[in-house]
Amino acid sequence: MNRLRTFLILGRVSNLPTVWSNCLAGWWLGGGGNFRNLPFLLAGATFLYVGGMFLNDAFDAEFDRRYRKERPIPSGMIELKSVWRWGLGWLALGIVCLFCAGKVTGELGIGLAFFIVLYDAIHKLFDSAPVLMGICRFFLYVIAASTGLHGVTGTSVWCGLALGAYIVGVSYVARRESRSDVLRYWPLVLLAAPVVLAIIMDVNEYREGALLLSAVLGLWSLRCLRHTLWAEERDIGQTVSGLLAGIVFVDWLAVADAPNNAALVFVVLFLLALLSQKLVPAT
Repeated sequence: MNRLRTFLILGRVSNLPTVWSNCLAGWWLGGGGNFRNLPFLLAGATFLYVGGMFLNDAFDAEFDRRYRKERPIPSGMIELKSVWRWGLGWLALGIVCLFCAGKVTGELGIGLAFFIVLYDAIHKLFDSAPVLMGICRFFLYVIAASTGLHGVTGTSVWCGLALGAYIVGVSYVARRESRSDVLRYWPLVLLAAPVVLAIIMDVNEYREGALLLSAVLGLWSLRCLRHTLWAEERDIGQTVSGLLAGIVFVDWLAVADAPNNAALVFVVLFLLALLSQKLVPAT
């Protein structure tokens, strides 16, 4: 059980519901259909995410020994070399799964794996590293869209860019969790990118649903930010965990034109993300 919990912590599996919602949203924006590809898409995205998180701890081993001694490697729960092997193995398995969904999907998966490793390797060195995290989630939308009937569409690209902007905003806040830097406010504006895009793109019969979901995402984001911006004692971890769960709302907003029964899927994924965070830390 200790070994299993170590793996769950290293893989930050509490965030997997947001990866699955990314996949479902991107797949729908790509035209849906091709249900045979969905299991390979979901499995490939899962393995790539878990592998990226393992490698994140591997690259950050020295930093964690100084500032986050509770993490699995500095606390002695697992050896560094084992984390390297598992991380690279998960990435390879993820790419194989994506190739099973199609050649283009697999090739895009290789691109995603490259950006994952690049982010893990340099994210502690450059303040602009959150942009790479945004690119990773953008790639996930494009990969998911490539498995749909219509493939990568303009809508999937624009929605992927909006998701990427939201992720950059979240990642910027997350970088301050282990540092005493002053929190600048301008990157938080990026959290509103999905709402701005929805207001521009969703017109006519989709307008009402888009406005409702925009309000849900906006209110949830404000609820999360209050732990950092308006609390007597700043709790960035609580803010980041909530904003990460809010990725599901971003995905739901991106597919505001999906059938009503799709709402249940996103609600379940959001609740699963919140429940998982009580068992495994999201950051």
